[in-house]
Amino acid sequence: MLDDLFVLDAVTHAYNFDSANYAVHRDAKLIADLSYFMARNPPDRRYALPGEVYLSDWSAEDVANLVFRESPTDIAVMHPLPISAFHDGLVSVEKAAEAVSRWPNRFIGAYAAVDPLTGVSAVRELERQAQLLNPLGVKLYPNSWATGQVALWRMDDPKVAFPVYEKALELGIRHVAVHKAVPIGSVPVGDSYSPSDIEGAAAAFPDLSFEIVHGGMAFLDETAWLLSRFDNIYVNMEIQNIILERRPRAFAEILLGLARIGGKRMFRKLFWGSGTTLYHPRPALEAFLEFEFPEDLLDSAGLFAALPQLTLEDKKGILGGNYARVHGIDLDAARKAVIGDEFWREPGAGLPEPYSTISHAATVDSWRAARA
Repeated sequence: MLDDLFVLDAVTHAYNFDSANYAVHRDAKLIADLSYFMARNPPDRRYALPGEVYLSDWSAEDVANLVFRESPTDIAVMHPLPISAFHDGLVSVEKAAEAVSRWPNRFIGAYAAVDPLTGVSAVRELERQAQLLNPLGVKLYPNSWATGQVALWRMDDPKVAFPVYEKALELGIRHVAVHKAVPIGSVPVGDSYSPSDIEGAAAAFPDLSFEIVHGGMAFLDETAWLLSRFDNIYVNMEIQNIILERRPRAFAEILLGLARIGGKRMFRKLFWGSGTTLYHPRPALEAFLEFEFPEDLLDSAGLFAALPQLTLEDKKGILGGNYARVHGIDLDAARKAVIGDEFWREPGAGLPEPYSTISHAATVDSWRAARA
């Protein structure tokens, strides 16, 4: 727990950045390098990693140790990925299945990951993963390498996307998360990373909720209008955690921008996500506990009304309450379920050193010693 705040991490990943996993070598390498670029120069050097460790095949157990042993996170969701520039999608479905089966009280669920451009195969794969994962949602990416070269699709395409949504509802899955705002790979993407195509999907499928993953990191005004107009559109804050730790004023500008149209109630539509193993989950949580909006930003924030300072209740919602409300998760039951398990710490107990509990801990120690 984080100073008595129960933390639900809405997106974690067991990445496989090993070069043997590259299916489309050039683009996979660019994606891996971009990820390492975002993580490699933390202000607290304890959270730095050598490239050979970062760009490796992370296990589900590594993610569990980082999230639950080395940070004050209580429960989490695992997202496998459908990025077919990698042989296993970058995060395999099998790792997600291992996480939710080995630690069901901690990994309270996973999302299914499919590529709509694979057509009937995507629907069949969703059926398979529904049996394997009993997923909380579906994870999508706006571009595909399924044919060996990049192709794009839209969330509001009745022929490509709607069959996936229809199958999700048929299977009892009521949530769709889509990567937006942050292009991956050095490929033409057009407007596929804009969230504007989500409005057609949200309007056509009011019984689904849509998470804009990385929402606000680009297309901030467009995202703010979507949040204010649609009750079934939310933002997953993955990568914003890195910005918070390193550029807190920029983080403040994003949050205030997301609430610019709809006001304070937009803070109820934000989900905390670390993206671990993209970066260590601990430093941003500690920063968020102390975070306040700069007063000079508040003076001009809000298009139709002034925006208030972030409150403790707002933080409780962002750190887990919002996600739990939307997904029907009983946080009191989840809190009780983790007491005394293998990751349990008595109140006031300290946390291990960063990256000291992962499978590559000895390599990290040697690297640090050589740099000392």
